[in-house]
Amino acid sequence: MLQCTAVTPVPYAEALLALATLGGGPEHPPDVLAPDEFLLCELGEHDESVEHAAYLWAALTPDVDQDLWLLWTGTGAHRLYRLDVLPVCPTRLRGLATHTVTSCAYFDHHPGPHSFFVTDPLGDLITSPNGIDEP
Repeated sequence: MLQCTAVTPVPYAEALLALATLGGGPEHPPDVLAPDEFLLCELGEHDESVEHAAYLWAALTPDVDQDLWLLWTGTGAHRLYRLDVLPVCPTRLRGLATHTVTSCAYFDHHPGPHSFFVTDPLGDLITSPNGIDEP
């Protein structure tokens, strides 16, 4: 499944406050978040009834697997934001032939498929030096 391509500006003051008050958050939040930063929804493609979600920070606390996420709905003047600390999705993909384990990068009970089944439709464009597919 392809990744959702919704983009949103970060509500800077609210995000700084959430980072500053997050247990295990960054020591100096302005160092990890720019005032003019935009975030891309990380979930698989979904309809408008599902909130978009972008990862902001992993809470660095022992024995607690939770991350700070920016969730939003709507567009333009009708966009509504919510910053929430959510538990990490416990799902793992085990490659029996390769002996690898890949963790889902989303929050627990997220909508749609797990992160390891979602591909970024813009990734190849961004990594290509001139934005053109080359062999």
